[in-house]
Amino acid sequence: MSGFFSKERIVAGRGFNRWLVPPAALAVHLCIGQVYAFSVFNGPLTKVIGITSSAPEDWKLTTLGWIFSLSIVFLGLAAAFGGKWLEKVGPRATMFVAACCFGGGFLVSALGVSTHQIWLIYLGYGVIGGIGLGLGYVSPVSTLIKWFPDRRGMATGMAIMGFGGGAMIGAPMSVYLMNYFKSATSVGVAETFVVMGIVYFISMTIGSLAIRVPAEGWKPEGWTAPAADNKLITNKHVHIDQAMKTSQFYLIWLVLCLNVTAGIGVLGQASVMIQEMFKGSVTPATAAGFVGLMSLFNMGGRFVWSSASDYIGRKNTYYVFFVLGAVLYSSVPHMGQIGSVAMFVVLYLVIISMYGGGFATVPAYLADIFGTRFVGGIHGRLLTAWSTAGVLGPVLVNYIRQYQVDHGVAKADAYTVTMYIMAGILVLGFFCNMKIKAVHEKHHMRHDELPEGVSGRLQAAGAR
Repeated sequence: MSGFFSKERIVAGRGFNRWLVPPAALAVHLCIGQVYAFSVFNGPLTKVIGITSSAPEDWKLTTLGWIFSLSIVFLGLAAAFGGKWLEKVGPRATMFVAACCFGGGFLVSALGVSTHQIWLIYLGYGVIGGIGLGLGYVSPVSTLIKWFPDRRGMATGMAIMGFGGGAMIGAPMSVYLMNYFKSATSVGVAETFVVMGIVYFISMTIGSLAIRVPAEGWKPEGWTAPAADNKLITNKHVHIDQAMKTSQFYLIWLVLCLNVTAGIGVLGQASVMIQEMFKGSVTPATAAGFVGLMSLFNMGGRFVWSSASDYIGRKNTYYVFFVLGAVLYSSVPHMGQIGSVAMFVVLYLVIISMYGGGFATVPAYLADIFGTRFVGGIHGRLLTAWSTAGVLGPVLVNYIRQYQVDHGVAKADAYTVTMYIMAGILVLGFFCNMKIKAVHEKHHMRHDELPEGVSGRLQAAGAR
């Protein structure tokens, strides 16, 4: 893209305050994080025709479940294919396209609700909206890493925290709007989609206009690059396509996929799970409060864990996720057996904080291993791990539970096997993380392949 949206147009001038960039990233991530709250539409969407109760022609929950799955699949695909384009055109253009897709996806879905055509909702929120999710997710991340080379984990945590917290805004706003538009002939979903599409488009566009990139060779005042003896943090750069030829990319892919598979599987069933494991003790209203708490810890974990990784290292942070996570998952069935609701809640809040922390820590992990030059594109391709986990996790939890119930296992005990499987998945992730080491120098870009500013900066770092 050229002109107003060009990458060259948004290069920051001297004296620009880098702390103005995180709010621009949050303006996008707080919007697209609404995807975690999409389930609030599921109930009303089963009554579009019946209004007060489901009619025979209304959609089933199993049909509606594919909307969320499609959006996560296309998030990963868009991030994978759009990441390289992001590095070429810059974050402003990418963020604006994300705003058009995400906001437009709501409008197409509104048409689908009004005409009762499920394929339009699949296309709107699932495909078009999913593309907006993917582009919006990766576009600010590489920019933040370049602005905060001294605090990579904290920087990515600030933005991705917004994605985790988007549901805290999206859920109550959706419920309020549906109640406002509800009538004797409408459940209010179509009208709500229109309003949210417009609001999210405006917010994301403001973020795209505010974003800036640092000039080539810029670095924080007084900061020096990490010492070369830290083998997992490189001052070199690996091209996107070359990164795909390294074992490190696929090991980190597995690390993210396994961590997310364990977390996202229980995230989608949290409300049902706590009610079935503690039948009679936990009401639907209490379960809803539990889900809200999980959203809060999902958001907070993204900032806390990624910030901690700046001090203990990215690899060690993931070791904590896998070891502690495996112990906690293995302990969940026991909490159900002894009827300890409080301990069950505590275990799950820590688990979900590490689920969110895994998302926020991985961009900095990639920057450490592959350098910062193409981290946006590499991160985009890595997010296919999320797409995979978005299908694998819920399938494991839902189908294993149903198999247990169908074979006479009480609902309160139907999650026991699942929890042990999730613990095993995290143990596998531990060994994948253990195998990650520095990229061989044959994969590094040569100085003559880098822009002049980057080449000079690396030569200066080498001289030190």
